[in-house]
Amino acid sequence: MPIARAAKRAAVRLGAAALAGALLAACGSGSSDSASDSPGGKVTLTVDLFGSFGYKEAGLYAEYEKLHPNVRIKQTDTEDEADYWKSLQTRLAGGGGLADVQGIEVGRIASVTQQQADKFEDLNTYGADKLKSQFAEAKWAAATTKDNKVLGLGTDVGPEAMCFRSDLFKKAGLPTDRAELAAKWSTWDGYLELGKQYKKKAPAKSAWLDSVGSLFSIMIGQEKERYYDASGKLIWETNPALKAAWDTSVEAADSGLSAKLDQWSPQWNQAFAAGSFATIPCPAWMLSYIRGQAGDAGQGKWDVAKLPGGAGNWGGSYLTIPRAAKNKKEAYQLVQWLTAPEQQAKLFQKQGNFPSATGAIEKVADAKDAYFSGAPIGQIFGEAAKAAPVQVLGLHDQNINQQITNALSEVERKGTAPGKAWSNAEKGVANTIG
Repeated sequence: MPIARAAKRAAVRLGAAALAGALLAACGSGSSDSASDSPGGKVTLTVDLFGSFGYKEAGLYAEYEKLHPNVRIKQTDTEDEADYWKSLQTRLAGGGGLADVQGIEVGRIASVTQQQADKFEDLNTYGADKLKSQFAEAKWAAATTKDNKVLGLGTDVGPEAMCFRSDLFKKAGLPTDRAELAAKWSTWDGYLELGKQYKKKAPAKSAWLDSVGSLFSIMIGQEKERYYDASGKLIWETNPALKAAWDTSVEAADSGLSAKLDQWSPQWNQAFAAGSFATIPCPAWMLSYIRGQAGDAGQGKWDVAKLPGGAGNWGGSYLTIPRAAKNKKEAYQLVQWLTAPEQQAKLFQKQGNFPSATGAIEKVADAKDAYFSGAPIGQIFGEAAKAAPVQVLGLHDQNINQQITNALSEVERKGTAPGKAWSNAEKGVANTIG
């Protein structure tokens, strides 16, 4: 799950049933896994994640336990990634209370590799070096230290698209064909212009997009350098690409295009079913969130189109094993299995999390989603994943992003002047990262 966001994912119902048979057949059963169970009784593996990575919902834990009768998997979950990260830091410092497997959001992975490598297992010691060719180069490199320790295996990535409510578009007199829309909003200026047209005839209590914070996050996900440059220097205050994303987000707020909803809030969750906004910037993992919040009534109302302004990435995560884990060997066997191409492909089919394993990307290329009006999600997100820039990841990506989106929330919800809000973001970043 986002970078990036504070990436949060929610438990959802299964995806398009029509896709399941063909895709699962392509994925196989995973029974070729060669990992052996720990002798001498059952092993309980603890897995601690943020949001929902979808493993339980997709039936992967149950499948693994069937393949490994001596293993039981116990998952704990924190909805808010920021809360999760804060708790993880406390436990890493104390050395206790850590799970066998800990999830790490991509916006935090640089902190792990550069500042906390001594707190996590080098997965190469368990054979991870043999898996390098299975993953996208950038995904693998981000979890690798300068001395070539591999501290995590990649779960998903967050190629970006735009999700929209075709029923609301129709009521406002806008086109609903995804290819026509992609042409009309090929640029962000085009997206805002279409939003202004929507506003003139929008259904009651419906805005163009959910929040300008999500607009900013999706736009900055299209850039190679965002908060840091390749040397590790902070550049966010002077980065012209970031300033352009800020200005576009402010324009959207000033034009009254936003529903002014804080992402991940209860009000935001309820808005998916209520039709409170017509579009939402949509990394692949957002599909499962929309499906879960909008429910059965939303099927066929949502669709997916190519993102304005080019390809980008928002989100994605890793599975790591802390040094203090109790069952390290068994934990690695589980991590290796969950991140294998077969399991990543199943997870995309059922949850929407786009795979970081190259073999899995090939398996889902023809995937379509009935819930999202039959959108060719394998093609849309697959093309976006291939075209997305390899992003420079810094120590405090998540913290900086959070302060900027907090400031944009002030602009849209409180009417704070953009200059004042920017100053508040600068102070917030200084207070957060020093």
